[in-house]
Amino acid sequence: MTQQIALGQQIIVAPPATSANLGPGFDSLGLALEYRDRLTIRTAQHSRVTLLGEGADTLPTDESHLINAQIHNYWKARGFAPVGIELHAENNIAHARGMGSSAAAIVAAFAAADALLPASAQGGIDAIFQAAAAWEGHPDNVAPAVFGGLSISTTNADGSFSSVQVPLHPAVRAVLAVPSNGLSTEAARGVLPAQIEHAKAAANSASAALLIHALSNDPAVLLAGTRDYLHQDYRAVAMPQSAALLAALRENSLAAVISGAGPTVLTLVADEAGVQAARAAIESFATDSSVQWDIKVPALASNGVTVEVL
Repeated sequence: MTQQIALGQQIIVAPPATSANLGPGFDSLGLALEYRDRLTIRTAQHSRVTLLGEGADTLPTDESHLINAQIHNYWKARGFAPVGIELHAENNIAHARGMGSSAAAIVAAFAAADALLPASAQGGIDAIFQAAAAWEGHPDNVAPAVFGGLSISTTNADGSFSSVQVPLHPAVRAVLAVPSNGLSTEAARGVLPAQIEHAKAAANSASAALLIHALSNDPAVLLAGTRDYLHQDYRAVAMPQSAALLAALRENSLAAVISGAGPTVLTLVADEAGVQAARAAIESFATDSSVQWDIKVPALASNGVTVEVL
């Protein structure tokens, strides 16, 4: 028997931006960043969507909007008849920049859908994570968007997903260089080779292990820990300005990586001096760049998606 969702419920959902890969942690590492989309959602007789910020001029404003559609799908899968959704979205996470905007949207949708179910039917945080990772196809951005902090995630043999959260060293900070041009994840994945040499795989494994130690215990080894052998060099052709900035930062002994599929460049530093050094290097590079660069220095988000019931 199909159950009904109560009308008149209102919540605010706020998913964080995320940075996946962090260099060598391809499709497995993700970091939550403290700037968020803010979505006000109300169950109603009819659906209505209003948008501010990113995508306001291009995203649909009817029931085909991703968040509305996926809230309905989450409810249907649990035996509940969809009702109207009044969605007001303040989109702050840049789209097509490697900052986890799609993961934030899908996590927000499933977190909202779960919170709007009766308490006895709610699946909780793991159900949200499993549904979002299945929709995305891999958990690297989804996990930090759900759980916050630094996540190590994997796809299990049965198709489910697992994630553990690693405590971050309190000194670690992030500096973002967000370019004015975007790049789709599909385009970034399209330039990757089907196979790589065993020696490169071994070197990448060592880097990823060292990176976890750097982020949790010893930021002094961030530069060595962020050396990637799996994807960034291959993707340079699809984002030449980002690749050039990445090289310039690393030549200055700064632990820079491509954020997610790019083209944003993320630099991990251990103190205010590192923040200023990264900022100065980005500003110097930007004077001769063919694209504009927006520098952000967000806090690292210890919490993932938040839901406030009004």
